[in-house]
Amino acid sequence: MNLPNKLTIFRILLIPVFLLLVELPLDWGTWHFLGSAIDPHLFLAALVFIFASFTDWLDGYIARRDHLVTNFGKFADPIADKMLVATALIELVTLGKAPGWVVSLILMRELAVSGLRLILVQEGEVMAAKFIGKVKTMTQMFAVIFLLVDDAPFGFLPFSIGQVLLYLALFFTLYSGFDYFIKNKKVFSDGL
Repeated sequence: MNLPNKLTIFRILLIPVFLLLVELPLDWGTWHFLGSAIDPHLFLAALVFIFASFTDWLDGYIARRDHLVTNFGKFADPIADKMLVATALIELVTLGKAPGWVVSLILMRELAVSGLRLILVQEGEVMAAKFIGKVKTMTQMFAVIFLLVDDAPFGFLPFSIGQVLLYLALFFTLYSGFDYFIKNKKVFSDGL
């Protein structure tokens, strides 16, 4: 159990903390900051989400730098990311901060690509994350953060940064999903 794998497990353990902060019926009033109305418990949830997202970058960086890439890490790291982001996106729908149809499309893509990865593993191949997939994950994470904090510190703008990032995340999510399937269509050649 090396440090990158411990960070991945820690990220998974932060998900219930995030959920508790979002779901607990805390009434700490509302903070107003540069046009944003921030619920303090959602601000704390955003901090937990930011920290968990940072561990995603950190565990990958350490694993590559120190040559600590393991099968457990290859399996658990992307699962942890999907668990964290999916949980946050679902919570944003329940809070009325994200449209359900957008989140549904994002989650459908994530499930489809995860299934594709399983098929590729059975074929003896590993589907490495591509740059567009990293952009997808980054836009998803930033969308979650800005939606949780009501676009602070950019709440004064005439549009929602969080909503713009959410639709960008949807675009990159779908685009990268199509890209993965088109480049790996050979695995379906027996059924087409």
